[in-house]
Amino acid sequence: MSQFAHDKIVPYSQSNAAKKEQVASMFDSIAKKYDFLNRFLSLGIDQGWRKKAIAYLSDKKINHLLDIATGTADMSLMAYKQIHPSKITGIDISEGMMQYGRIKIAQKKLADTITLSLGDSTAIPFEDNTFDGAMVAFGVRNFADLEKGLSEIYRVLQPNSKLVVLEFSQPTSIWFKPIYTLYMKWITPTIGKLFSGNKDAYAYLNESVIAFPEGANFIAVFEKAGFQQVKQQKLSLGICSIYVGSK
Repeated sequence: MSQFAHDKIVPYSQSNAAKKEQVASMFDSIAKKYDFLNRFLSLGIDQGWRKKAIAYLSDKKINHLLDIATGTADMSLMAYKQIHPSKITGIDISEGMMQYGRIKIAQKKLADTITLSLGDSTAIPFEDNTFDGAMVAFGVRNFADLEKGLSEIYRVLQPNSKLVVLEFSQPTSIWFKPIYTLYMKWITPTIGKLFSGNKDAYAYLNESVIAFPEGANFIAVFEKAGFQQVKQQKLSLGICSIYVGSK
């Protein structure tokens, strides 16, 4: 088991349930408002971040793309539109989130191309070397065991394939950091509670971002899992980062 502070950050500190169960329950509870709040809280910037992350997978034709922590299938749908993989499989621990994802997939008439199923990053339910591309958007912070999760992704990827991770990071700018801290600590949980009824979920967002081993620390985890040529691209004054590694 990896020993990162973020592995122990949970949505409901009073609960005795494991992180995986707490995260699944949290996302089930906010699923209905999740897409709306993503757009609202990021002022729509998250769409541009996602496109930039997916672009890292555009250098070759992908036959079978894995979308870990797929949620409501935003990344899967965007990847289909942007890079046209032959097949996309999304996995998530929240059935509630995927229910909304399946509705969106059906509306786009893509049920034959994009499939969503229950799956945990620490035990991905596929054979070795199944996929020739993988992505995680805003999901690695929710892994119960970060090292195990990346090792599992490495295992199911074919050689010469890439993993792209999109995740929040913390800005270093002296003038911007206080604004960001105020927004994440107070404004985000308040708005989250107003629209989803779940303040804990959006307080957890901030706490898990603070505890996450970003930058060089996360690159080290990537490399420990076996990935090579790992790099980080910071976006929007550092509040978000793309990490890319190759098998």
